[in-house]
Amino acid sequence: QVQLVESGGGLVQAGGSLRLSCLHSGRTWSIAATAWFRQAPGKEREFVAGISWATGISIPPKYEDSVKGRAAISRDNRANTVYLQMNKMTPEDTAVYYCATNIDWGQVPNTTAGYKYWGQGTQVTVSS
Repeated sequence: QVQLVESGGGLVQAGGSLRLSCLHSGRTWSIAATAWFRQAPGKEREFVAGISWATGISIPPKYEDSVKGRAAISRDNRANTVYLQMNKMTPEDTAVYYCATNIDWGQVPNTTAGYKYWGQGTQVTVSS
């Protein structure tokens, strides 16, 4: 199994930035990809960004359209941590942000069904 712990959430003003972290533990050698999802009240959980853990081949990160140009996902394999940098945040970015990972090698899925392990989530609130 893989355990995930998110951190870095909080309150930020519109136009500000936030960096979320997702620490992986357990069978980290089996991880194929990690993604960030978010869920606002009354809405479905939606994909934000995803990144492959593959080495030796180039699989580009994926981003949801509304965060392209404002978000950057990155990973530190030695620290078993994936980061999500969010810039120029708006109140529409307010949600609980979840980290998820899968162990099926291939492209980076952008649906919840593509991920097996999930963190507990971290609240991000953007004030206007």
